Amino acid sequence: MNPSKTFRVVLIKPSRYDDEGYVVQWVRSIIPSNTLATLYGLALDCANRKVLGEDVNIVIDAYDEPNTVIPIKKIIRDIQRTSGAMVGLVGVQSNQFPRSLDIARPFREANIPVLIGGFHVSGCLSMLPNMQTDIQQALDMGITIFAGEAEGRLENVLRDVWTGTQKPLYNYLDDLPELTGSVIPFLPKKHIKRTIEGLGSLDAGRGCPFQCSFCTIINVQGRKSRWRSPDDVEKVIRANVAQGVNRFFITDDDFARNKNWEAIFDRLIHLREVEGLDIKFIIQVDALCHRLPNFIEKASRAGCKRVFIGLENINPDNLVAAKKRQNKIWEYRQMLQAWKNQGCMTYAGYILGFPGDTPESISRDIEIIKKELPVDLLEFFCLTPLPGSEDHQKLAAQGVPMETDMNKYTLEYVTTAHPKMTEAEWYLAYDNAWKQYYTLEHVETLMRRAAARHMSVGNMMFLILWFYGGIIVNKLHPLENGYLRRKVRTQRRPSFTIENPLVFYPKRLWEVICDHAKFLQLVLQYANIRRRVKSDPNRKQYTDLSLTPVTIEEEEELDLIKVFNPRPVISPAVKRKEAGEVSPSKELSQGISVAP
Repeated sequence: MNPSKTFRVVLIKPSRYDDEGYVVQWVRSIIPSNTLATLYGLALDCANRKVLGEDVNIVIDAYDEPNTVIPIKKIIRDIQRTSGAMVGLVGVQSNQFPRSLDIARPFREANIPVLIGGFHVSGCLSMLPNMQTDIQQALDMGITIFAGEAEGRLENVLRDVWTGTQKPLYNYLDDLPELTGSVIPFLPKKHIKRTIEGLGSLDAGRGCPFQCSFCTIINVQGRKSRWRSPDDVEKVIRANVAQGVNRFFITDDDFARNKNWEAIFDRLIHLREVEGLDIKFIIQVDALCHRLPNFIEKASRAGCKRVFIGLENINPDNLVAAKKRQNKIWEYRQMLQAWKNQGCMTYAGYILGFPGDTPESISRDIEIIKKELPVDLLEFFCLTPLPGSEDHQKLAAQGVPMETDMNKYTLEYVTTAHPKMTEAEWYLAYDNAWKQYYTLEHVETLMRRAAARHMSVGNMMFLILWFYGGIIVNKLHPLENGYLRRKVRTQRRPSFTIENPLVFYPKRLWEVICDHAKFLQLVLQYANIRRRVKSDPNRKQYTDLSLTPVTIEEEEELDLIKVFNPRPVISPAVKRKEAGEVSPSKELSQGISVAP
């Protein structure tokens, strides 16, 4: 039977507004949306299985707003020519919720069903006793709220919308699906190519066993980890390679905690070394991943070229305050050196604004990192009580004032008071952290470390431009940056005035010229450094403290240990060594422990 009816599924991953009220949007964005890929894959599976009946053809449209202008009026016209439709705003974070409501409004005015899902609604429903005001506003607009994960549930929602019986709330937070054998994430290449590096994405696992108080993942995706199988991961890879996509971002919050990590790496190694597939990927891991035998070595062979590490902070008191007790500062160097020895570039997130932080302590800690840790790219965040986190739950319960504009919950804004810093001091410490780490002197150090470990100096230069250039030129965090900023005059936050074209376009042209001039200046500075490093005949012999293997005795002399632990306690392994009971090679692997 040929389908005689059409049901249109419109999936939109929203962006947020900048400080001038314009949507943060680019011709090419940086980070792909795995949630959009996941929902597209699930919707495609529903379409293929004809879940609405043999006579209903399901058509899927996907929009990733960070790199796509959402043609709202056109979408409405297309929907009005179909037999039914649903607009899904997917993966909505707290800072994207205000924009989501603004996108939803014209659809609801046209009486088109709209659903909103993602971390904001799921986190709030998971951790707060009462309905948050903005979520209630969405319900009052007739928007359906979806909390939890959509595997095995999307087809039921589609049927409800098709029959006009959709519920105001679908809450699956207490019923998280297994991932093994589930529908794989997938996006057509036309969407993927709108990212700068053409990255496909997949989540090989969800959930996290740790208890970091600032984290929302544990309260949305659960503290019990769930994983895709090696077969599932291979399906994702092959489906993307078939459409010419061979670079991936594995979005797991911590791939090192995936019980299938070795089997997945072995499968990818086979694809690369036996079948000759040129696949490469970025992963996220914790600071203890080097303890897993062969993890880093196999990651490199499998195609890992960059790794994001949850460093978070180097002050033990801050880590304990955030319940991130798993991070051991005396192991950071060993872990980072292990990645560097495999030619993998390391990113690390660093959070500013823990209770013990002051502008002086932050500055001191960054200097220690620059000197003693061979991390390549450091990105800074303001400690933020994200809705869905334990931090937010406690502050809300205590009635502590927090920023009410969800648009500012991006980890770049100060959203609550600090015990030792004023708001102005906190913002200044954040700005200075970027400037202090990415000095021209340290940029040269980063390039020289790359050359010494046979890594691409040019690639290092590009990534430093992305990280620091985005901050000083675009005034946006690297994770929100992209190539060639778009500003659509008519798509402005309702609280701002739509500018006159005669004012907007000349001003916008001048902004583009100035931004490119600033980037060009930075490019020329970095290019000079790159030429100097590349022309140095001894570049491969470069070394510094961060690249030097650390012995047990030397480790006690590092500022990384001494500053935070004036009375280090030598581990039993070292004591046995002093008594001649163990070999140096064995005690090196055990390290030293420090006083609590």
